[in-house]
Amino acid sequence: MSRIASALAKRKALVIYLTVGYPSVSTTLEVVRDLVSWGCDIVELGIPFSDPMADGATIQKASYQALRGGVTTEICFDIASQLRREVAIPLIFMTYYNPVFSFGLRAFCQASAQAGIDGLIIPDLPPEESLDLEAYASEAGIDTIYLLSPTSNEERINLVAHRSRGFIYVVSVTGVTGTRKDLPEDLEGFVARVRAKTSSPLCVGFGISTPEQAKRVARIADGVIVGSRLIQLLEENAPADLSQFITGLRNALDTS
Repeated sequence: MSRIASALAKRKALVIYLTVGYPSVSTTLEVVRDLVSWGCDIVELGIPFSDPMADGATIQKASYQALRGGVTTEICFDIASQLRREVAIPLIFMTYYNPVFSFGLRAFCQASAQAGIDGLIIPDLPPEESLDLEAYASEAGIDTIYLLSPTSNEERINLVAHRSRGFIYVVSVTGVTGTRKDLPEDLEGFVARVRAKTSSPLCVGFGISTPEQAKRVARIADGVIVGSRLIQLLEENAPADLSQFITGLRNALDTS
């Protein structure tokens, strides 16, 4: 069982995304340590990219500022390596295909494994075009995690159910990441469609920004993914609010 699968088997998983190097490298290191102490189960480390097509304005801005600050793919490997020496929870790279392709598919997977990365999420690489990367990732002992959106047809759901490792990333809404006041009314129905096709863990992301939303998602999924609201709190430089937010999410999942 992979480290990701093991984490998801223990309890409803709180998965937190943050952009590496935003607002600084030291902040990334500090926040990940704090996330573990506050009850986070899995961390997504976003490798900043100039054209993050799946992300909304909040994460786009964070990626831009991280790139301006000099954060490179190599620095992301260094940060992951340092974190792996300090935390035991699964670490996932969330990035786009261009940085992976530029680095070299096999080299990227090997470097990720050496840095202690457990999984890869690449939103702009569909499973139909990812056989090479998937093979290199498997060779390196890394889970390849695919996304499903509300517009996914039965064929795509079956394909992702067969190919995704670690968990399936269920996108709650059609569109990009970002905080939302309300989640779709038919979210339960969509998750049920996916659940009928697989026994793999399902983690729901995009738009989740409150404990109430997290509780609703936890009732139907194995994990909840939150990113944009955390980035906003980092921008506001409000550590007390950040602590309260994460512990509130943790409590919502534990009482769902």
